[in-house]
Amino acid sequence: MIDVLNLALPFFGLILIGFVCGKLKQIPDTALAWMNFFIVYVALPALFYRILAQTPLEQLAQVDFIFATTLATFWAFAVAFAIGMAIRKGNIGESTIAGLAGGYGNIGYMGPGLALATLGPQAAVPVALIFCFDTLLLFSLVPFLMALAQPGQKSLAATALEVVKRIVTHPLVIATAVGVASAAVQFQPPLALERVLQLLQNAAAPCALFTLGVTVALRPLKKMPWEVPFLTVVKLVLHPIIMFLLLSLFGPFDQDWVYTAMLMAALPPALNVFVFARQYDTWVEQASGAVLVGTLVSVVTLTSVMWMVKTHTLPELLFR
Repeated sequence: MIDVLNLALPFFGLILIGFVCGKLKQIPDTALAWMNFFIVYVALPALFYRILAQTPLEQLAQVDFIFATTLATFWAFAVAFAIGMAIRKGNIGESTIAGLAGGYGNIGYMGPGLALATLGPQAAVPVALIFCFDTLLLFSLVPFLMALAQPGQKSLAATALEVVKRIVTHPLVIATAVGVASAAVQFQPPLALERVLQLLQNAAAPCALFTLGVTVALRPLKKMPWEVPFLTVVKLVLHPIIMFLLLSLFGPFDQDWVYTAMLMAALPPALNVFVFARQYDTWVEQASGAVLVGTLVSVVTLTSVMWMVKTHTLPELLFR
């Protein structure tokens, strides 16, 4: 258990450091814009590019694994969306952000670093696949549902065009595509460029987790929205259970891939839940609360999943 804590606590420690700094130094959250830009447009793309470019192409064509993990995320989103619809009395916009809180884990900021630290380089490919296809799923669902919530603003065609544009121009999706292409042609970047990419990759997780802590600190939870505990259970408990069942159904898969998928499903709500809420100006305070509460509770739940992974105590059904 000590080994697991030594793996998990530094990640939460970086979030805590960011949180404390955000509380002690009252810098406007607009000052985080360049940090967020660096993370999303520079450091994380370098991380995903290097992961995929160094992976044999045949390992990337795991259709059953992609389908199982993406479907698990969809069902977690759907359950959380239904909870939002029930509590928010059919408000599609607010329910959509609630769905994100229950289905969209911190697969960009926490996922890669945590999985690689826990399982080693063999976790790189499943992490990249889960990130890529979860992003495609959720970045498609949210704009369409928001268009339904605000039908007078944009036509269906305009919404579809916006969704496609957002997906194909997302820096992490571009990095994934370029990484796959590099793997296909076995491209080896010059040594100087490779070292730059490695430096950027190493910066991704610390910067992202620190920024997450600062962002949460700048948005204190004034009142606990009563749907947040339900959504926290969906994200931290139900999502891993759904992942377990679907991997069992569509498997067998390599043991390390299963462990990686379980870790990714157990991650707390992503900071992007708040980003989407602010973009659409709906469910903003609740989204901030969901990220904060989910991150705090995941200290226990995520660490427990990590312990199960490190001690190989997940049910054997998955590996038969």
